[in-house]
Amino acid sequence: MTAEVVVVGSTNLDLVVTAPQLPRPGETVLGENFRTVPGGKGANQAVAAARAGAACGFVGAVGDDEFGAQLRASLVAAGVDVRGLRTVPGPSGVALIAVDRDAENFIVVAPGANGELTDLDVDDRSAIAAADVLLLQLEVPLPTVVAAAGLARAEGTTVVLNAAPAAPLPAELLDLVDVLVVNEHEAAVVAGVFADEPPVLVDALLELVPRVVLTLGARGAAYADRSGLRLEIPAPRIDAVDTTAAGDAFTGALAVGWAERGGAVDADAVTAILRWACAAGAACAQRPGASTALPERAAIEALYAATYRGTP
Repeated sequence: MTAEVVVVGSTNLDLVVTAPQLPRPGETVLGENFRTVPGGKGANQAVAAARAGAACGFVGAVGDDEFGAQLRASLVAAGVDVRGLRTVPGPSGVALIAVDRDAENFIVVAPGANGELTDLDVDDRSAIAAADVLLLQLEVPLPTVVAAAGLARAEGTTVVLNAAPAAPLPAELLDLVDVLVVNEHEAAVVAGVFADEPPVLVDALLELVPRVVLTLGARGAAYADRSGLRLEIPAPRIDAVDTTAAGDAFTGALAVGWAERGGAVDADAVTAILRWACAAGAACAQRPGASTALPERAAIEALYAATYRGTP
């Protein structure tokens, strides 16, 4: 049976420039190539989930500009259900992205229409209630995120929160989260513990949420929960081209893996889910772009098999 995932989040048009190195404050760097790519953490994760095999619905907002039409069309083309995507007066969200030759990047986001996602209508609520997993981020108004999480909890839908961009979070939201996905910087901000040791960060987060997935970039990911389970999963070794959407590929695939197991997440299942998510992130990083680089299920499975086959 196909897993059902609903994403409530942002959609932006990414304006991407490649350059030999990223500029320092006050510095101008001569770029090499420019392209526009549909993006936004919410939309990226929705596309990632759809390509990873889920039936994925998206709740968000675009502006009534040319970018909005382009963003809507890109989601439709990826197989995402956009009945929850509003069109509001004004500009769509935009992200300015620079990528250097080492595949590192910086991103500045102008939210635009994303800031107008201030309520959930009857159809949104029905979709969340029927989903296996609700996937959330922090690029739309926080009250909407809290409302979606509260509805999911009431209906028995698993809540996965990717706490990005990093921000301190109210207990009202954290109490509704089933799985928190963060990188090391985001973990420190959410936990209020500024440490370089992943175990310290994870322990602090487990005081706030029942399960934590800590993404570690090229090193892979770590998992911990309140039952005492601790896992460290290495990432596939690849030649990275662009890491812009690798985290979104990881998170979208993780949500699908979690949904497909219907809550049966013992140590073996969590290990498989995290390996699959790491394979998705690595497959994405092998291609340039944001949503255009998000991998199909076959590519994820191929890299998963090549990396982890025979691994205990």
